[in-house]
Formats: sequence, C-alpha cells, structure tokens
Amino acid sequence: MTARARVLKKTISRFVAGDEASLAEQRVRMERIDRLPRPRRMMYADVEVGGIRGLRATPSEGYSDRHILYLHGGGYVVGSPRTHIALAARLARRCLATVTVIDYRLAPEHRYPAAIEDCVAAYRAIASTVPGECIAIAGDSAGGGATLATLGELKAAGDASPGCAYLISPWTDLTASGETMTTKADIDPMIDPSHAVSVASDYAGPVALDHPGVSPLFADLSGLPPMLIQAGSDEVLLSDSTRLAERARAAGVDVELEVAQDMWHVYQAFARYLPEADRALDRAAIFVSAHTRASARPEPVPTSAVQASGSK
Repeated sequence: MTARARVLKKTISRFVAGDEASLAEQRVRMERIDRLPRPRRMMYADVEVGGIRGLRATPSEGYSDRHILYLHGGGYVVGSPRTHIALAARLARRCLATVTVIDYRLAPEHRYPAAIEDCVAAYRAIASTVPGECIAIAGDSAGGGATLATLGELKAAGDASPGCAYLISPWTDLTASGETMTTKADIDPMIDPSHAVSVASDYAGPVALDHPGVSPLFADLSGLPPMLIQAGSDEVLLSDSTRLAERARAAGVDVELEVAQDMWHVYQAFARYLPEADRALDRAAIFVSAHTRASARPEPVPTSAVQASGSK
C-alpha cells in the first residue's frame, strides 16, 4: 500500500467512526461529502425522472446518447445524489455520457421495496428517451445491491435490458453470511459488520433478509446483462462480490471481477486523490463504453445547467 493510501485509510477510519450516532447525525455527516470538488467540464442540473428527483451531470465539451443511471450507496438509510455526484460524474466524463443520480427513498421511513421501486421508475423514464442498449446502471455498496435488484425486477417485468451494469463494492447479501464479514472486520475502515446487520433490518423490515429482492445474491441471475464488479481486498463485503461473480457466471452472465489489493470499500470515491481509484474508473469507463451503444448528439448542453468547479 502506498503512503498516500495509508493516510487516506486512516482519515476514513476517523471520519466514519461512531456508528452509534443517531441516524440524523449520520445523514448530516454523510452530506459533508458534497464539499468534495466535482469534476470540471461537466454541467450539473436538478432533474426529475419517473417522478423521482435527482441530480444530472453532462459533459460540457460534447456528449452522446449514452446514459448512466447511478444508484448511490449508504446502506439504504443515508446518502443522496449530492453525496455521490462527484464519483458518478468522474465516471460519466470518462465515457462522454450523461449520468443521473437519483434520490431514491430511504429506510427506515421507507422500507423495501420502496427504493427498488424508485430505481425501476427512474430507469423506465430514461429508457423512454434512449434505447436500453444505450443505458448502463451503476451503483456502489447498497447502490450496487440496488442495481442488481433493479435488473431482476426489469427482467421479471419484461423491460428492455440495459447494456451493462457496473457494481462498486456491492452489498448483495444482507444476511451477512459472507466469510469476509468476519475475516476483514479488523482492516475495513468503512464498515462495522454489526452496524451493517442493524441497517439491514431497518431496510428489510418484515421481509426476510434472504429474500432475493433484499439480498439479490440469492436471486435468479440468468439473463442479466454484462456486469463489471470492483471491490477491495480489505473490505468486509468482499465475499458479496466474489460470490456474486461466481453465481452470475454459473447463470451464464458475462462477468468481470476486479479485486484491488490493499483497497477498501468504495475506494473509487477517492479518484483524483488516489491513483488506484482513477485507474479503476478508467477501466470501468472502458467497460461501459464497450457494452453500451452511443452516437454523438450535436445539440448543445442545456443552458439551465450549472457548471461546477473542480478537477479530474
């Protein structure tokens, strides 16, 4: 591990310490991430898709009809488009794609399946403007699990499939049965396994934790689009990624799994500060570009959008 990575890991440990804080305090703490600089040469605008509010970023120097629906992480109880737009925009700029991060309903106020219903509604709204093959669904942590659950709902309903999915450290097993929930507990700076168990119950409510919509690791994965899964070797959810890759391959899905040595949960969020994160997003952009169809759009970026300052 590089010296920069070690410093970041220690900083993260201090930032996320105190999961005993109230949910309101956790949400306020999470929203501080919005202070991180957003990429330059992107236009940002508040939007509504399928009745769901969101934040959209579009490259200002030219873009295509490629569209990424991004589902933010936060254990289904915290997070918002503001907390994840920087990460999503860094991916979108690399693909010359538009990205929409939606503000799906959070637990415990809105338990399963509210979040997944919102994700499906947003996808359908986007798919009404561009073909499914032009769309990628991406998400991190709980958003990665929501991506997988959304794909299952779309398949069951007969909707047009997106071109691909990009899952960052996906939380796919809310039963916490993966071995790394214990073997990585002492080195993961992001997630306390006991807190994850508590949050899982808040999200699922009366629904069994092994329900395939709650824990999509246990769903029928056949017929899903190509997916790229990225995880860190030092995270408690590593088993969620490795088992998903195994089960998806067994179901005939085209899967790529990348496990970054010495990296932690959703390390991609530290692109610009961490070379490993930038390289991961570079590879993700290649994957998304290869599995989604896109053609250049000559019309200008909407003037109602606001350009934010920042860097790569």
